[in-house]
Amino acid sequence: MKTGEVRWDHLLYNCRAVDPRPDGRGYAITESAAIGIAGHQIVFCGSMSELPFAAAQCAEHLHDLAGRMVTPGLIDCHTHLVFAGNRADEFELRLGGADYQQIARAGGGIASTVRATRAASDDELLAQSLVRARALLDDGVTCIEIKSGYGLNLDSERRMLQTARRLAAALGIEVQATFLGLHALPPEFSERRDAYVSAVIEDWLPALHAEGLVDAVDAFCEGIAFSADEVRRLFVKARSLGVPVKLHADQLSDLGGAALCAEFDGRSADHIEYSGPAAVAAMAEHGTVAVLLPGAFYCLRETTLPPINALRHAGVAMAVSTDLNPGTSPVCSLRMAMNQACTLFRLTPAETFAGVTIHAARALGLADRKGRLQCGFDADLAIWNMNSPAELSYWIGAPGPHSIWIAGRERR
Repeated sequence: MKTGEVRWDHLLYNCRAVDPRPDGRGYAITESAAIGIAGHQIVFCGSMSELPFAAAQCAEHLHDLAGRMVTPGLIDCHTHLVFAGNRADEFELRLGGADYQQIARAGGGIASTVRATRAASDDELLAQSLVRARALLDDGVTCIEIKSGYGLNLDSERRMLQTARRLAAALGIEVQATFLGLHALPPEFSERRDAYVSAVIEDWLPALHAEGLVDAVDAFCEGIAFSADEVRRLFVKARSLGVPVKLHADQLSDLGGAALCAEFDGRSADHIEYSGPAAVAAMAEHGTVAVLLPGAFYCLRETTLPPINALRHAGVAMAVSTDLNPGTSPVCSLRMAMNQACTLFRLTPAETFAGVTIHAARALGLADRKGRLQCGFDADLAIWNMNSPAELSYWIGAPGPHSIWIAGRERR
């Protein structure tokens, strides 16, 4: 390089770079660090003393971070944030003693959000969803997974997935869109259950996949939702189309959902409060990520904990997510979910940090380019006025990051 020649687009320097360790034990910390960005990728991450030239010669734009902490951008790998309306009334019912199943069987729960979502226009759906997505960005999130499942007819499911794509374009972030047609049985199919399941599997999934709207397939495998046999039919079809699978599994009872998901090399089994030893062993064997959703556990006042120690001992990767949804986890802060995972599930701050970075990326099939401060990875960063990565899990209601970078572009 000639003297004065610019090599990179941006150089962030005079910072503390914190990367997750894959085992969730501690952090990889570089003091007096520098991060070089070219295009949308990280091209250098190391000590300032390791820069190939003086900082001013390395990049066109220099950013002195004044000792701030830099982490990978946080990843929320399980959300339902595209919906209309809210279910604050059900919050009151639960406080009065009604449980999840009672509310659902009385026409509330998912069914009430379906009615509101179907009635909303495309622009109304986008506008309401943007508020929630921006709240996540304000919390340090740079990549989001969004599920359908509040439409429960082909047109409305399509609109939800299209809204997820519109959110990605409007915010300039990566959004993974997941088809969740087997979320609940809509009222018009109350007497034709098998017809609904068949329509979702044989008609809707192929159509939406052909339109480029489906990055993964999910289902709710539970006594009040869909059976393991019905989910198996869905997964067989998804496999034939080359679509990855994940599953709402073992949240309220053990129907073998997590093990079934692992059998199909599922990216993640989510909730898993009631998963047993066989499920944990299957997840470890197939590399299926356990996505922990402490917000739902908290809001439903659950008492059965996920098998955290068994997951640790088996080496199953544990991700942490908000489960942002209008009924059972109205949580618009991933850092709140991190705190809940530590307080309620007894994860360590280091485990929760890995859970919203490297393991969350793996749960979305993005582990080769997101969730790390590594050369060749996407330049998705969060810059914090903090000294320790444990503060990400420690603070409740603290200000968000100083700034975030998404695909090599800064946002304040």
